[in-house]
Amino acid sequence: MLSKLPINLDKVSQEDIDREIARIGMIAELDAVNLYEQLAQMAQDETLKKVLLDIAKEEKTHLGEFQAILLKKDPEQAEELKKGKEEVAQLSQ
Repeated sequence: MLSKLPINLDKVSQEDIDREIARIGMIAELDAVNLYEQLAQMAQDETLKKVLLDIAKEEKTHLGEFQAILLKKDPEQAEELKKGKEEVAQLSQ
């Protein structure tokens, strides 16, 4: 994503704005995790590699924060996430 919004927030209703901002935040955090983990794989300096992986881990925490907000703002999303977890649990039995 690299700092480009995936949607035009000016066209989002006031009712949906916070949910969409949370989703954009989640996208940005996932993008950052992927970037830092890829850079860590390429890094030759072990300290740099450790720093990149530590930062990637922090971004995962940020992702969880945005997800927590989204699930409060969007009960349907919370229910579908729960269903998804249940489906995976059934498939992995």
